[in-house]
Amino acid sequence: MVLVLVCAFLIPCPPRDLHSTWSRHLGPQGGGDLSPLQLADVNGDGLRDVLLSFVTSRNGSAVGVSRPPAVLVCLSGMNGSTLWSSPLPEEARDITCLDLMPGSMAGTICIVTGMHKMFSAFNATSGKAIWTLNPNYLSNGTLAAPGVVLPDVDEDGVRDLVVLAVGESQPDVCFLLVSGRTGSPVGRPVKYNIVGEGNLIGPQVYITANGAVYILFGFGNIQAVALRDIFVQAQNRDSSPPSLQIEEPEWEKRRSINLSELIDIYSDGVELLQMVKAPDSNCSNLLITTGQALVLLRGQNLTPHWTLSLQGLHSQPTPGYFTDDQTLDFLLQIQDGVGMKKMMVVDGDSGSVIWNYTAPCHLKRTPTTSAVTSDQKSVFLFWAEGLPAAPSNSDVILGTEPPSLHHLYLLHPAFPSILLDLANATGTVTAAEVGINDLWKDAFYVTRTTGPSSKGHPAPLVVSKLSLRWALMEGQMVQLKETTPKIGRGELRRFLSRIKFVDSPLQI
Repeated sequence: MVLVLVCAFLIPCPPRDLHSTWSRHLGPQGGGDLSPLQLADVNGDGLRDVLLSFVTSRNGSAVGVSRPPAVLVCLSGMNGSTLWSSPLPEEARDITCLDLMPGSMAGTICIVTGMHKMFSAFNATSGKAIWTLNPNYLSNGTLAAPGVVLPDVDEDGVRDLVVLAVGESQPDVCFLLVSGRTGSPVGRPVKYNIVGEGNLIGPQVYITANGAVYILFGFGNIQAVALRDIFVQAQNRDSSPPSLQIEEPEWEKRRSINLSELIDIYSDGVELLQMVKAPDSNCSNLLITTGQALVLLRGQNLTPHWTLSLQGLHSQPTPGYFTDDQTLDFLLQIQDGVGMKKMMVVDGDSGSVIWNYTAPCHLKRTPTTSAVTSDQKSVFLFWAEGLPAAPSNSDVILGTEPPSLHHLYLLHPAFPSILLDLANATGTVTAAEVGINDLWKDAFYVTRTTGPSSKGHPAPLVVSKLSLRWALMEGQMVQLKETTPKIGRGELRRFLSRIKFVDSPLQI
């Protein structure tokens, strides 16, 4: 018994996430158009930490002291304290944290893409820069999108990357392969002249079930180019590594008659593209948002699985499990008149609308997220203005509070007639991410909020964390419509207390 007691005192317990909710004010930010936010465990305590970048404010700098244009900051997932910060030469477009050497002890690396020419890798534990791409290799181009992780193309044991640069004239795009180990180019830039008008799509990497690797990109359309073709041109040689020699017949037959390297995938006013996990397959499907519809293409043969006609969809659909068929469904938010938006869930198998609700919201875009539970269902989270606790007899639901106050609502597929009001915030929620605490089967919701600005002063930046299991118990029930039998608060609380969250990748 003495030995057991001694061991109990000597063996440290894993850190418990006692700080289920915290909020950190990072001071005023000096503008900036983007709000990168990423979650990763950088200190090995089992809790994911928060990485973000923002443009620094010039107002607070002392005379004669220069401040960097932007800063990369890592906050502790436990309590929000600053673990490290690193200066950046320009505003960051994206932060992606991953392991470039799967299965090794090399640790997590954060790839930061700037708005113009910055492309750097940082050690996630220390915040020190590992390498930075020499901007001269981009020639006259500017980085147009976040860098994308590739398989190991130079066969040095580390996954590599590709960046897309756009010249002054839009049709000229340039791919540059970058070594994940050194940040040096893997060959020369590869240029393409493309035709298209609209939003930049991609680049995104698609790996088929056979292992063929393609890069998807376009302007208002979707085209594909085999990674093999980019590599051969970059190296100025005829051969490529065996891993890049695999072809996908259904994709290759879509090459134009003149055997161009570009493969036409979709060409009808594309605004957004995302890849979603296909059921019973090791590849993914393509979910395409256009100005008129939402389309799901089968990734294996690029044929439409379903098409849902709708307008007003300007933000990326959120995947999650709403039905019982283990096929990913999608939460959408659509502008529905002045100061209103319609939330809807689309069945991922049929493309039909299986849940919808119109709520007041004067913000055009707010982040939506989801988290998977242990029974392979998802909870969906979205922002709207205050809703009445009891269902209204009117078809028009008016906000119960000023438009400046927004509430975080949670939808669980087991109770489609109820929303849970978990939290509220003033200002504008510009980004949100959900992470999983594997030890305690909890999920936590991290937001990046730009607070209301006073005249002549920049808006403050606030980062907050909320434990979902704690919020489920404290949240207020909002009844959307009457049900028979009526759902009681006690029944709902008992159900919610049994929820456990698990880590499950919804996108590939």
